[in-house]
Order: sequence, then structure tokens, then C-alpha cells
Amino acid sequence: MTDVVIAATGMVPFSKESAVSADMLAAGAVRALFDESGVDPGLVEEAYVGTAKGGGLIGQRSLRFAGLASGLPTFNVESACASSAVAFHLARRTISDSGIDCALVVGVDKLSTLGKGALPVQETEWEGQAGVTNPVVYAMRARRYMHETGATVEDLARVSVKARRFASANPFAHMRDQVTVDEVLQSRMVADPLTLYQCSPKSDGAAAVLLVSDGLASRAGLSGPRVRATVVKSGRFSMAERDITRPDITLRASEEAFAAAGIGPEEFDVVELHDAFSIAELLYCEELGLCPEGEAPRFLESGESSSLEPSRHALVNPSGGLMGRGHPIGATGAAQIVELTDQLRGRASSQREGARTAMAHVTGGGASGFDNGACAVTILTAD
Repeated sequence: MTDVVIAATGMVPFSKESAVSADMLAAGAVRALFDESGVDPGLVEEAYVGTAKGGGLIGQRSLRFAGLASGLPTFNVESACASSAVAFHLARRTISDSGIDCALVVGVDKLSTLGKGALPVQETEWEGQAGVTNPVVYAMRARRYMHETGATVEDLARVSVKARRFASANPFAHMRDQVTVDEVLQSRMVADPLTLYQCSPKSDGAAAVLLVSDGLASRAGLSGPRVRATVVKSGRFSMAERDITRPDITLRASEEAFAAAGIGPEEFDVVELHDAFSIAELLYCEELGLCPEGEAPRFLESGESSSLEPSRHALVNPSGGLMGRGHPIGATGAAQIVELTDQLRGRASSQREGARTAMAHVTGGGASGFDNGACAVTILTAD
């Protein structure tokens, strides 16, 4: 398999309500990538564009505004919140296996057009139609986790405080105002025990990543983090009862990624994980092996997951995560890769000193009978 390098990234600020359309947001991220890197756009051989709500032909519509619509093979990818992470996985696999040298990955969504409240669900989704939406599911996870571990509402609130603190330093983040534990707990209740400040915002935004083969990187004088593993899994359908605090899909995807990369969870310097709600960070820190089961609140409160100094523990969500940076669904996977690339290049807004290894984890929505619809885990190392 050909080694794959992240040669360049681009991003537009995530916001509550962008003044431009989804395709223009995506084009802005692509233009930023080429303007800031100086890479020749003519190197791109294929494009993979991830979106959940961007509409048909989002890739073709976006690339025309970025000057790349001259017959470039373009693949549109939808997998809910994991859309652009799955697009990244497909682009990396294509370069590794098929002999092309350069692929562009874009993630985009403009959720402000969907109005307030939970995202709409399909009519065939019996759980969603009965009111079991994502906020409700994560609230049930929170209640069960608190029952089993003794975690408190203050423990949940501290996740939001950390997310906002990191987001305040990130010029691309949606939620840049810092908050206190009391402010988090006093914000409007959404699904008990999750208050408004414990939920990721519905954001508008886009991010882009340029992948190249190791050979092209050498010939063109390009450098960047190397992709050591990308794994995508779908949920297992079952009508039997399931443990909603132990998402099997994340365990399966991460263990396969660790084996493929030859890197274990204790070796990561930086991790961007799917904190769509405060409880999610606690659950996924444990499921990904970043701390022992039941220990995520202590891991957070001790500061081990937020230290910018070299440490044997991973720095978690220094971008602000989904709750701080924002969550334009289709753009989230690519945005995680942008943050980790900046970390491994030593130029992130909240930089972990000496970062050499990184992991991105994102799950894609829910469907009735599944713990999650999709999960993507990506492992990167510094060049």
C-alpha cells in the first residue's frame, strides 16, 4: 500500500448562521487550502465531498466556485456526522490502492436552514418518531452512566467548560465565550440532565484536506502528517436490549485502527473525539482506552485531558470539540483532521507541546436498532 500524506488543509470559521450558501462555504474552505499552502490545484485527481444536509451534487456545486469543476471525478458522501470522515477514508484508500497521487476531501453543512430544535428524522425511524432523538439518547446515557459510576451533573458540566475554554482560543470556533460550571448547569434544560450548554450547536461551516501519495510528496516537495490508519464501521442492527453506555461500534473501529497503525491508546498525544453532548466525551474517553472505565470524570477534573504540556495522557478536543468548535455535521470529520494536522505541524491554537501522534473519532448519527449508524477512526503521525 502507498503511504499517504496530508499535504494541506483549509477551513472557514464555523458560525451560527453563515451569510453564504453551503456550496460557497465549501468552496471557501477549498480556496483557503490552496491559497495558504501554495499547492497547485492541478495536482488534484479526484474529490470526495461529505455532507449530511447539503443537498444533491454538493461536490460539483461547491467545486465550481473553487475553480475545480473541469470534469474532476467527484464523489458525494453522506454518513450523518461521520460524512467527511468517511470521505477521508475513501480518498486515502483510493490513493493507497489504485495508483492516483492526489485527492481532495471536503466536509460541509449549513444547519441554520433547518431551524431550531432537534434535527428531523425519517418517517421509518420508529425510535425517532417516538421522540427518542439524539438529545434524549444521550440524556439516557448520562443518567445510566451517573447511576453506574457515581458521576455528578457537575462532572458533565466540566466537559462543557473545557470545550468552551479551548474554543475561546480557536479563531474558527462557533462557541467562543467561556462558561463556568454554574452557568452550564443554569442554562436551559434540553433533556434531563443535559442543559443547553452541554449540547453541540447546530453550526454552518466547511473544512478541506488534501491527501497525496508519498511519491508525489517527495517529487513536489510537500510534507505533512502521515495517515497510519483509517477505519470505518457501521452499526450492528439488533432488536435486543443494548448497553447504551458502551458503544460497540466505537470499540470495534478503534481496536481495528490501533492494530493497523501499531499504535495503542496510551500512545496518543492528541485526540479529537465525538463530543456531541457532554456525556459523550466521558463515554468515549473510556471506550477509546484513554482512561479506565468509570474514571473519565477524574481524568477530566485532574486536568490530564487538557494539559498542553508533554504527558503520558492524551490531550482531548483542543479545538473545542463539537460543543465548542461547533458541529456542522458533514464538516466535523474533516475539521477534526484539520485540527490534528495543525497539532502535528506545531501550529494549533491550543498546541500540545511536541505532539507526534494523533487520533480522530467521529460517529454518524443514529438509526432505529443501532447504537450508531457509522463510526470512523483515523490515526495520524507527524512526518
